[in-house]
Amino acid sequence: MSDKKTALVISAHSADFVWRAGGAIALHQAKGYEVTVVCLSYGERGESAKLWKQEGMTLDKVKAARREEAENAAAALGINDIRFLDRGDYPLDLGRETVDMMVDIIREVQPRFMFSHSKWDPYNTDHMRTTDFALEARMVAQAWGHNPGQKVLGAPQLYLFEPHQTEQMGWKPNVFLDITEVWDKKWAAIQCMQGQEHLWHFYENVAENRANHFKRNSGGQSGGKNAKYAEGFEAIFPRTVEELD
Repeated sequence: MSDKKTALVISAHSADFVWRAGGAIALHQAKGYEVTVVCLSYGERGESAKLWKQEGMTLDKVKAARREEAENAAAALGINDIRFLDRGDYPLDLGRETVDMMVDIIREVQPRFMFSHSKWDPYNTDHMRTTDFALEARMVAQAWGHNPGQKVLGAPQLYLFEPHQTEQMGWKPNVFLDITEVWDKKWAAIQCMQGQEHLWHFYENVAENRANHFKRNSGGQSGGKNAKYAEGFEAIFPRTVEELD
């Protein structure tokens, strides 16, 4: 594994990385990681209702607005590398060509860990399709016979970030990350998402609730860390350790 510290976020729509992993991104950027965010679509059809209600709106105008929001949010989080694949949404178009594009990005970035969506989301199949896509691209990126000569991928953890209606998604967090020290950055990024203002305080509440879980699992009333904001993740692959703690 390279000494360069990198991470990769595969986001179905252009706002998902902000709500669900903005704190993790900002925190790791501050720790010297180079975080790459790939937005598969702008969320132009299914996640831009506020924009479509404006008179004279067009698909190109919505895409441009959502891209600007995402780029502003990325800047607030300290991201230097955000990419837009523009594969459409509702539904996403994730054929073999897109898989090959993603594999090239994964091999280029060589992430130490990755983020994507929950495995099940009946409310938004774009999300769970993205996770299947991320797992497939990760698998192909590990294959020596795919584009021989490229540097193959190791075995980065894939963290699934929190879905919108958690109880319906079969998502079970097993990692809680304290993002208190970078909450101001995440909150600034959230406010860049003008097209989905109705979600701002919802995700503020999520971060506060996960902070409670962080404290409980870090020691609780016997000395748990008093986090104010946290994010939860579900790790897919086993950890390899030499000592249990």
